[in-house]
Amino acid sequence: MSDKNEKRIPVKGVVPINEMVGGDDEDTRLLRVMASGAEKYIRSFPWCKSIREIYFGDGYGGIVAVFLFHIEPARADVDEWLWAISCDVSPAYLVTDSCKTPSQALEGYIEEVSKWIDLAKQGRPSQEVMPVYMPATPENAVDVERRINVLRETIVPAFREAETVRAWSRSG
Repeated sequence: MSDKNEKRIPVKGVVPINEMVGGDDEDTRLLRVMASGAEKYIRSFPWCKSIREIYFGDGYGGIVAVFLFHIEPARADVDEWLWAISCDVSPAYLVTDSCKTPSQALEGYIEEVSKWIDLAKQGRPSQEVMPVYMPATPENAVDVERRINVLRETIVPAFREAETVRAWSRSG
């Protein structure tokens, strides 16, 4: 990535989508499927006029991947930079204000889904939390919580380690 792009992109730890590679060929294939799904997801919102650029943060094909989208907003009150999380739980987008790395974006996603879990345990759907595309039942809450715990305990630390390695290799 050129110095010009690094100054322009409001986050760290991403590469242009065409540089995305997984741990092996199958992982890369699954990440490409997830990238396509994330792009369709972002395009589905009326506030997205077009997509200017897509970046890859990190991911595990078929489980979770974090992408950064640079969009042309349809309205002035919409951020032009958004994280998109493609996950087997539910897709989501987050603003970049407090999430400056892929691991922070994933942590933000976990935090938001955890709010849904707390309400779903009581069988209470709410428009006040990030949507999870399944009924807010105690049974679904248990299943989603199990998957979110894997993200929290295994994937977030792996994302953080990869960010450290990438930062170290750039500075060396």
